[in-house]
Amino acid sequence: MAVQSKIRVGLVGVGNWARYGHIPALKLFPEYEIVAVSSRSLEKAREIGKTFEIPYVYGDMQQLVEDPAVDLVVVLPPAPEHAAIVKAAILAGKDVYCEWPLTTNTQDSRELLRLAEERGVRHLVGLQRTLGASALHLRGLLSEGYVGRLRSVRMHVSMAGFGPVRSASLDWTIPASNFSHVLSIYGGHFMDMLFHATGQPAAITSLVRTQFPELTSSTGESFPNETPDGVMLMGTLKNGAMFQIQLEGGKCNQTGLQIDITGTDGDLQITNEKAFVTKHDDIIRGAQGDGGSWKELPTPHHFHTIPLSGLDASVQDLAQLYAAFASDRVNGGKTTRDFSDAVAMHKMIDMIYEASSTERTIVFKEQS
Repeated sequence: MAVQSKIRVGLVGVGNWARYGHIPALKLFPEYEIVAVSSRSLEKAREIGKTFEIPYVYGDMQQLVEDPAVDLVVVLPPAPEHAAIVKAAILAGKDVYCEWPLTTNTQDSRELLRLAEERGVRHLVGLQRTLGASALHLRGLLSEGYVGRLRSVRMHVSMAGFGPVRSASLDWTIPASNFSHVLSIYGGHFMDMLFHATGQPAAITSLVRTQFPELTSSTGESFPNETPDGVMLMGTLKNGAMFQIQLEGGKCNQTGLQIDITGTDGDLQITNEKAFVTKHDDIIRGAQGDGGSWKELPTPHHFHTIPLSGLDASVQDLAQLYAAFASDRVNGGKTTRDFSDAVAMHKMIDMIYEASSTERTIVFKEQS
């Protein structure tokens, strides 16, 4: 059977991330063609269809997932809406991409993974930082022994958002049941990236805290804060190294991303002035030997798996995820991040909560 020349994409949701991220990323590739878009507002769907020359527009996601012209359904609304749309796409026999978090709880994400595997559809989740060029470079440096045996890892992630005042675009994150906060969103993205490079945790101790007790919405209404805005965790990796992670929302003066890695033979530093909507890729610096000189380690060309573009690094990370999916679809491999990775991250976040609430160290069990 001949391989279809293009992967025909249907976008569910027309928010900022669709316009800023997905549409520009997909347009980099001759392998993809955006053929449909849906929104609860048919008027918005028509507007984005006209702007980006997308031929089919719908005011109902069910119409899009059942459209025979669509091969891959891309699910972009807020997390509480993911489960129903993803399930509909799977039942329609479509491959499906879903933003992270996959759902608002571990059990629902497990069920979607089971259903996708049962129906034989390909699935991927938007943990795109892990496939960014600099993240792949970092993984390569560690696997090649740049620092020798890994001794310790420290990561700090901060953002201005998720402070005491929410913008209109983030009002939906206020209820805890929506699973959309510092730990779930930023923790999910950055822990997936970090542990993919350094190796997985063996045990963890954590503090999950709400430091802003009251939230003010875009309408001026105030609500008790039910979600964490500060997280600290520490533990050991399966390779014996120690790790420490801090996540901070509502930081007055952002420091973005900071990672320090210590080994027996060298050290690495990874920095970016912002944690998201990053203009340039992470900067990696390294030093080897006792008293070695620090130097920047540019990311080699072969880690860039996408066409050259002027897109922000955050969008290029997403494009690298799409590049991996297109390759996997032809070769039958699994180099992207999929629902199994989403379920693993859900389980990890559950364990972080448990470690914090019980004030004890949680030992990770082998994934079944």
